[in-house]
Amino acid sequence: MTETAALAPAASMGALTWRRFLRHRLAVASAVVLILLIAAALAAPLVESALGVDATEVDLLARFEGPSAAHPLGTDELGRDVLVRLLYGGRVSLFVALVTAFAAAVIGTLIGVVAGYRGGLADAVLMRVTDGVIALPLLPLLIVLAAVDPARVPILGALASDGDSGLARIVVIIALVGWTTVARLVRGAALSLREREYVLAARTMGAGGPRIMATHILPNAVSPIVVATTLSVGNIILFESVLSFLGLGIQPPLPSWGNMLSNAQELIYEAPALAFYPGLAIFATVIAFNFLGDGLQDALDPRASRD
Repeated sequence: MTETAALAPAASMGALTWRRFLRHRLAVASAVVLILLIAAALAAPLVESALGVDATEVDLLARFEGPSAAHPLGTDELGRDVLVRLLYGGRVSLFVALVTAFAAAVIGTLIGVVAGYRGGLADAVLMRVTDGVIALPLLPLLIVLAAVDPARVPILGALASDGDSGLARIVVIIALVGWTTVARLVRGAALSLREREYVLAARTMGAGGPRIMATHILPNAVSPIVVATTLSVGNIILFESVLSFLGLGIQPPLPSWGNMLSNAQELIYEAPALAFYPGLAIFATVIAFNFLGDGLQDALDPRASRD
């Protein structure tokens, strides 16, 4: 009976959060769009098999074909199927965005929790580092970091070995500068939570700092972490697309929405659809993640109406 009573508040809070989220129609629609995009990207090999094409096969006799049963979105300048490459590009762009957002959230959460709970010198040092990263011009910094040849840097030499290493390289580069928003939000939450009665009680009973941060501070700071991470995905997709567009991100023949745009820039008058499809995919994904973040922010806000 006691266990049931203890689970009831958590269940009711979860139901309340779910109802708040469902009231945000744009967020619900965005979640559906993102699920469809992710499902389509994951189904790329199935679509490739069903159409009987190869995403990497070059057929110069089938260049710039229009939409047809064999090629629903036509072919590109090398005769490759645009739909299949768009789906494979979605796998790459979405993978980079989600993994990078998670990595940046982990870094920002660790820094924010330690700074907010410890305070004093630790807080001052960590927040000055955070302010220094925020003060840097982000896009030019990413361009400079992406332009560095990993083979000439001993620590990064392993990232220059194969095509898949380009993914890891972009993830590392963006995550190293994309954690600041999460860090500041988590620090603010930790500053408030460390003065709560249950934290003071745990400290009185002899609980150490790491245990308090892991069991009392971090679980109660989940809301800003989730919202900030969701909102950052759209920005990460844009950063990856810009780097790939400039030739500093994901390198062909591995497709991504960014390098598909880059390849299409010289063909914009001859075949504008080659730029339209990846551009539309980037636009829809970024907007959907932003609306989803807004919906989660409203749903997880404890000051929102409880009805």
